[in-house]
Amino acid sequence: MIKNVKKIPLKEIVNRSGNIIKYVDKKNFYFKKFGEVYFSEIKKGYTKGWNLHKKCQCLITIPYGSVEFTLMNYNKEKKKKFYISRKKPEILLIPSMTWFKFRSISKFSILANFINLKHDSKETLKMSIK
Repeated sequence: MIKNVKKIPLKEIVNRSGNIIKYVDKKNFYFKKFGEVYFSEIKKGYTKGWNLHKKCQCLITIPYGSVEFTLMNYNKEKKKKFYISRKKPEILLIPSMTWFKFRSISKFSILANFINLKHDSKETLKMSIK
């Protein structure tokens, strides 16, 4: 089993000039602290990952497109797929010590990742994509 991974629905505020999606609030149960936020563009046909953060928790959402995530426990024994899309705003909470990779299932997607520590290459493990 892959422990403590959660899909969390996001609040979408309908507005005639364009909806507002509330991503992270310091009062949310999943908020630990702010490290950094980054955006990753993904073109259809490409995969990014496998990555594992030793200490970071990732709060990932998709502001544009649709993305398939494959997660794997630290021992690489169990895999599980998750789908996140702009059409149904959610956060994928990926705890530390969890391997993950992702690919766009639409023509183009944008991923937003809110992590609780500033990025440190020594904190991240990578392996070749399979």
